[in-house]
Amino acid sequence: MAKSQETWNKKELTQKKEKKRKDKEKKRLEKKASGKEGSSLEDMIAYVDENGMISDTPPDPTKKLVVKIEDIEVSVPRRAELTEQDLIRKGVVSFFNDSKGYGFIRDLDSQESIFVHMNGLLDSVKEGDKVTFEIAMGKKGPTAVSVKLV
Repeated sequence: MAKSQETWNKKELTQKKEKKRKDKEKKRLEKKASGKEGSSLEDMIAYVDENGMISDTPPDPTKKLVVKIEDIEVSVPRRAELTEQDLIRKGVVSFFNDSKGYGFIRDLDSQESIFVHMNGLLDSVKEGDKVTFEIAMGKKGPTAVSVKLV
């Protein structure tokens, strides 16, 4: 007598697939009976009110704001043109190492410490000297250039 080709595991898988198919068909028929299957486009639309909240009612046209195209700024606003007077700053040399050729200047306006290299000096300076300088961006941040004694 020949043995059946269908094992217990194959039978189990076939039964599970059949049950899943029947459950899916049952859900589809229930959905169709309740009328949810043919939902309209109006049921799917969501609106955003004037406060940015999502709602299911359209916005009130009387609350509509009129915006002029000229008032819309897409980029960063332009800065006021800097004069040569604004570029020159005053400060005090807080530290300077002659052997290494660098130091720091304390800006009198912003009180920030700005790096200075001997290549940016027009006059020789030492700690405690009052100087005028300009700021340029160096490799690691702002650097004082055109440093002169006051």
